[in-house]
Amino acid sequence: MAARGPPGAAMAAPEPGRCAHFVQRKGRFCRMVPAAGRRFCGEHGHEEEQNDRKRIPCPLDPKHTVYEDQLQKHLKKCNSREKPKPVYFVQDINAGLKDVAEIPEKQVPLSCLSIEEMQNLILKLKKASNGLELHLKEQILSHQALQEALNDPKNGESAFKHLKQQASILGNMEKLHLLGPGRCFVEFGAGRGKLSHWVDIALENVENVQFLLVERATTRFKMDGKHKRRDSVFERLQVDIQHLCLNLALRCLVETYTTCCDGEDEEPAPKRCRAAQTEVAPHKSAANESATGDHKPVAGIVIALCCHHKCDWTHYVGRDFFKSVGLGQVEFHYFQRMSSWATCGMQETTSKASASEDSEDQTNDTEEHEQMLSRTESGSDTLQGILSAEERKEMGWLCKRLIDHGRIEYLQRQGYQAALQCYTESAVSLENVLLTAVPNPALIPEPTIS
Repeated sequence: MAARGPPGAAMAAPEPGRCAHFVQRKGRFCRMVPAAGRRFCGEHGHEEEQNDRKRIPCPLDPKHTVYEDQLQKHLKKCNSREKPKPVYFVQDINAGLKDVAEIPEKQVPLSCLSIEEMQNLILKLKKASNGLELHLKEQILSHQALQEALNDPKNGESAFKHLKQQASILGNMEKLHLLGPGRCFVEFGAGRGKLSHWVDIALENVENVQFLLVERATTRFKMDGKHKRRDSVFERLQVDIQHLCLNLALRCLVETYTTCCDGEDEEPAPKRCRAAQTEVAPHKSAANESATGDHKPVAGIVIALCCHHKCDWTHYVGRDFFKSVGLGQVEFHYFQRMSSWATCGMQETTSKASASEDSEDQTNDTEEHEQMLSRTESGSDTLQGILSAEERKEMGWLCKRLIDHGRIEYLQRQGYQAALQCYTESAVSLENVLLTAVPNPALIPEPTIS
């Protein structure tokens, strides 16, 4: 059987020692290595002239195929098989509302609302926002650990902006006295673990430091091999926070996190995942005291806020606040969709990101944290004649701050001093608000005298 190639390219040939199957979608030959004496890899082995064995789609994942006579053997080792759950996995422990009556019904898109309905929503938004502290202070800081990297002339625009954000987050953590010995730093949505990497650099001479990196998605752990200290402990958990029994994220961090797996009936934490109808949960970092059996408070929470348009009433910790100002799940649904108006220029900004070493990181971050809604979903047609572009941006910003204020009130009720501040310039990131929280002094246990 001749190697399959593109039309008009009969002389095309695979690379030496590589599969002879031509991948039409990619415009090149398969790069897998076939077994000795074979011209095709296992995936494309059905193309072998002498091979009359039938390949069928894997029932666990139809994206790949398997020999039919080896199906049972394959199912036992297929990467898509259901694997034993780790000890920290508890199904839907952080799934949100348990009261079925409060679970939101599917709402119509913004684009389907009438002008009167849209105007009514805007009036409700302005009324609920009246009296809130909407002028956030700037707290744009930096940290010595990143100075060398920031001054590297090889940085592209994208890499430089990411470094500035990470430097300011570390600076804010230092200002809150969170960078110290005997701490366990938990990074949610860790991705490649860059923030933990810089915290590790900042604490190079500090003893007894641990890092827990939580990420749902499979990713290349780009930074894991660059940790300089051998005595720091790094551990990764690949799990959706929806099922994470460590009582992490906002609700989990502040409500008896040391007893999360004891079967107590407490409200779960918001999850963070890429699917729709999720609440934005910690994207950057949270630092907490190492649990040693004592119920020590979390030393601090630091969250770079984003993705308000992915929030969900089911997982939102500020439901009581919304109800207190006469709002409910319907208004929340539309406000979280309208929040994307605040960053309507983000697509243009990110599309111009330079091709640097971190350009792939920028692309991934854009998809995960700066995803924009479509024109139809955002309701821009309905808005014509109601709001100017600048007013639309302002309404989106109000939606974000209203949602964030619910989080602040929640933390305050739990005994934390919480605040919002702008931690970087809008030219660096339109999502430039940082939520920080530290326990009130009364929450911190008195030192024991032995």
